[in-house]
This record gives sequence, structure tokens and C-alpha cells, in this order.
Amino acid sequence: MPSGALGRVETELPGLPEALRRVGEVILGDPAEAARSTIIALAERAGSSPATVTRFCRAFGFSGYAELRVALATETGRAAQAGWGAGVGQDIGPDDPLDAAIEVMAAADARLIQDTAAQLDLTAVSRVADAIVSARRVLLVGVSTSGAVATMFEGRLRRIGVPCWSSGDAHVSLSDAALLGQGDVAIGISHRGRTREVMEALAEARTHGAICVAVTSFARSPLAELADLVLTTASRETTFRLGGLAAVHSQLFVLDAVYVAVAQQTYERTNQAFELTIKAVESHRLE
Repeated sequence: MPSGALGRVETELPGLPEALRRVGEVILGDPAEAARSTIIALAERAGSSPATVTRFCRAFGFSGYAELRVALATETGRAAQAGWGAGVGQDIGPDDPLDAAIEVMAAADARLIQDTAAQLDLTAVSRVADAIVSARRVLLVGVSTSGAVATMFEGRLRRIGVPCWSSGDAHVSLSDAALLGQGDVAIGISHRGRTREVMEALAEARTHGAICVAVTSFARSPLAELADLVLTTASRETTFRLGGLAAVHSQLFVLDAVYVAVAQQTYERTNQAFELTIKAVESHRLE
């Protein structure tokens, strides 16, 4: 059963057809009530039909409304038990005190990580890790904030001996992609999955036999369609932190899961790499 339904619905809601979007708005407006409602009652509240509700369920990977209700009940119960963000909105006003703004940020980020973990495809994570361990070289592609995430992940992998490159420059990314071969890995990072430079680099990598991975909040995006494996992220926007900025923590979380899986598979090599690199930079630290 798909997990993280609320996070996925919230992220993909703007791109849904109008009829499906109304169903999503009703669910997000009161998830607990939606979990208790019959399909007919939910359809009436959304001004749609039971068939539309069924289409909505299948669009998000559920077999039908009964399965969606179980997922909603599970998520709302977990959120209530955790108490993260209870009563805290997602807006920060210009005159709000700093402690209130920090409370909004903390609540949004806590729920963001929870949503991302709930929807994470563990099989896909394992397959990406397997591919990285076996690859001759790994290419990471992202621009703007996603480019910064790519650079950070590159640093993690290189620290444990994985041959890895990243670039936010379109020409460099395309050149690096052209040098990949069968069994190498290209990972494209894009919140909406519509960044041209990232898509072009993955398309180039695919022509040379590389395994292509998409890290995106939109599972049905053009970038996801290009990829062999898709790792989805959640995004919870707050004032001043919109779109890709809001997705950074979830992108790092997903890639950290891949990093841990790689480190587990290369346990001895990873520990040796840590010892060597710690010793190498030791002289640059103050006593």
C-alpha cells in the first residue's frame, strides 16, 4: 500500500486535472474526516462523482477508495500521536516574532521528513545503492538549489571511495554524461522534474547505457519518465521557502538513505576511508 499519501497529494495537487484537484482539496482540508467518509460522501463534498474519486485513488497508486481510507487513517493517527506541528500553520508574517517563525519552520520540516520517509520506496533505494556500488563512475546533475544538494551528495560518496562527479553547468554535465558507460549511474535532481539541463544530461547518459535515477517530488514528471529508478521527495512550503527551497531537506534525506545503504554494502572500505580521510585533515584542526 502506498505511504505518504498526504504529502504526495499536497505536492502534486496543482498539476492535477480540475475534477481530481477538488477531491484532493477536500482530503487535504480534513484528512481525518476523509478517512471516515464513504466514497459517496466524499464525492458530494468535492462536487464530483464516486468514479472520479476512484480515478483519484488510482492516480496515487491505490487500488481503490478503501485502501486510501486506510492510508489516511494511518497517517492522521501517526501525526496526532507524534504531535508535530499541531496547531501550527505554514505562514510567517512580516511582524511575527522570531520564535513563532522558528516554530512554523520546525513543524514544517519535521512533517516534511516524516512524509518523505513514509513515501520512500525502499526497493528503489536498495537498487540505486546496488547500482552505485557496482558503477565505474557516478554522475550527479542538478542546478540551483538542487545543484547544491548534488554537490553535498557527491562529497558524501567521494568520502567513502565512490568515484563521483557533479556539475550544475549544462555543457560540463552533458560532457560527463557522454563519458558514462554500461552500468554507470546518472542521478538527476529536480524538485518539479522539469529542469531542461538535468533532463538533457540524463537522456545523454541513457544513450551510453548508464542507469538513470530521478530524485523529484513529482512521480509523473518528465524527468521521472526518463529514469530507470525514481526516488520521490516531499515538499512542504512555508512563507519565504517555496518550491525547490522547501524540498531541499527531503532531497538530502532521500540521498542520505542511499548513502547509508551504500556504506552498509561497503562497510570495511567505508571505515578504512573514514580513518584515512580523518588522518589526512587532522593537521588542519586546532587543538
